Amino acid sequence: MIENKCRLCGHALVEDFVDLGMSPLANSYISSDRADHMEPFYPLHAYVCHHCWLVQLAHVVRPEDIFHDYLYFSSFSDSWLRHCETYTNLMTHRFKLGANSHVVEVASNDGYLLQFFQKQGIPVLGIEPAANVAVAAEQKGIPTDVAFFGVATAQRLKDAGKSADLIAAKNVLAHVPDLNDFIGGFKILLKPSGVVTVEFPHLLRLMNENQFDTIYHEHFSYLSFSVAERAFSRHGMILFDVDEIPTHGGSLRIYGRHAEDRSKPVTSAVERMRAREQQAGLNGLAAYRQFADQVADTKCTVLEFFITAKRAGKRIAGYGAPAKGNTLLNYCGIRTDMIGFTVDRSPHKQGTLLPGTHIPIRAPDAIFEAKPDYVFILPWNLKDEIAEQMAGIRDWGGKFVTPIPTVRVF
Repeated sequence: MIENKCRLCGHALVEDFVDLGMSPLANSYISSDRADHMEPFYPLHAYVCHHCWLVQLAHVVRPEDIFHDYLYFSSFSDSWLRHCETYTNLMTHRFKLGANSHVVEVASNDGYLLQFFQKQGIPVLGIEPAANVAVAAEQKGIPTDVAFFGVATAQRLKDAGKSADLIAAKNVLAHVPDLNDFIGGFKILLKPSGVVTVEFPHLLRLMNENQFDTIYHEHFSYLSFSVAERAFSRHGMILFDVDEIPTHGGSLRIYGRHAEDRSKPVTSAVERMRAREQQAGLNGLAAYRQFADQVADTKCTVLEFFITAKRAGKRIAGYGAPAKGNTLLNYCGIRTDMIGFTVDRSPHKQGTLLPGTHIPIRAPDAIFEAKPDYVFILPWNLKDEIAEQMAGIRDWGGKFVTPIPTVRVF
């Protein structure tokens, strides 16, 4: 589908942000028996709305085509689970959640977060559109409603007596094509004194650190705090606090409440974040227009590393099979002639091929069998966790490589 109008304010999209060419769906892993079949590619072209400053894709793939058989399971990252357990403790303490509270997570995946609330005796409900992933949550005892979240789902749950004291939405706001319907659902499902927290990669970090690989078809939108604030305001909600968190290369956690709820004053962190984004030029076109040049320069640097290493006879394996890695590999044209294979902890991905590049995905032990000279970390945001898990590559002189914000060998 082609959306020529801003999905938040409705104005025409005319300003380029970055064009990453044609790319397959980043989570459409290929079974080995279909390696020679035709594979669909779609334009990966981001624009910035010059009216409200939302960065977004104009060519979008239907959510039903992306999430019907999803292969991203959140529980395979130890650092992410630690992040979620810490979040649970913070929210439980700050907002005095207990046995009489109700926590709802939107895009609850395999129950990775709600399991921690449930362990504290707090009633929970997950909302997850991917039925195959919801099964994993149900097997953990996490009640899960299989649906896309929006006004209709929120009203159905509210009518069933399932309004929320806390709504959690981690790394999902960018995944929804209709932001107004999604945020409108928060307004309906949230109790009068409830809180919604939303985490999303910060556009400012994406721009400052060349994180172009976080652009892929699952991510319809790329948000700053100021854009999120305006979006929530359209639906009678106030953002009263904001945290900067390290996940996904640098994210924001925003805290929202009903405009009518005066019990939670707006903190000074909100004004500081507004001022920081304004100082960075996020309310003018110049900052957005220079991003494409940064991306092109990063591509050259990545390719220079691979060409130099291969000409020196070095062997390179990948670590991870994340969506962001598929954007980077396809944009840079890196295939099996550069990376022989990659590995991933998720058994759901092992034995398949990366979309577009068809690099095979194996279990992590394959690294120690092949003993490559370099391990190219595709989920660079987890580099510390991966380097600790795979420290044994040092035994044969192996080194790690990360591509973002620029190539680093360590």
